[in-house]
Amino acid sequence: MLEEIIKRNRSYRRFDSNHKITESDLLKIIDNARFTASARNQQILKFKIIADKSGCDKIFPHLKWAGYLKDWSGPNERERPTAYIIICADKSLIDNNINNWIYTDLGITAQTIMLQLAEKELGGCMIAAFNKTEISKPLNFSDEIEILLVLAIGKPAEKVTIVEKENLDDIKYWREEDVHYVPKRALKDVILV
Repeated sequence: MLEEIIKRNRSYRRFDSNHKITESDLLKIIDNARFTASARNQQILKFKIIADKSGCDKIFPHLKWAGYLKDWSGPNERERPTAYIIICADKSLIDNNINNWIYTDLGITAQTIMLQLAEKELGGCMIAAFNKTEISKPLNFSDEIEILLVLAIGKPAEKVTIVEKENLDDIKYWREEDVHYVPKRALKDVILV
């Protein structure tokens, strides 16, 4: 079962905009994610939930979607995410010894959230390419809160297919006839001998 969830957990970029996700659904997901490992148990991550159309409309224009798809500027109005979780660092909790471990905590926590979404037959996309200044404006965060990652969330409205290749030399994903293809290196190519 976990193997299926891992394979179903893809970066979805098109969603069913009619499928609403509630704040309480996202609170439960974050409640589970807060139990993940944390470097030196500092627990520096904080979360902002956005699950209303007005809030989503304020975040969407400041995101960059699918860098390898040069002719696609992102999901259209009917394909946009219906929720976001913005993962932040509370800088007041960071000491000099842990600063380099922020992204370890971020990766563990973000993946935990994404796996929970996949288990619920939802999906998301971890977005690190965004205009931090513009996203911060409507959120009114203090200077101690730094946005690290935006998780765009919704009910997937696209098919994502993994293509396993030996000796993979081109890692760029692509689209053909509304199917999003993601190349992955073969197992033998990732094992060091």
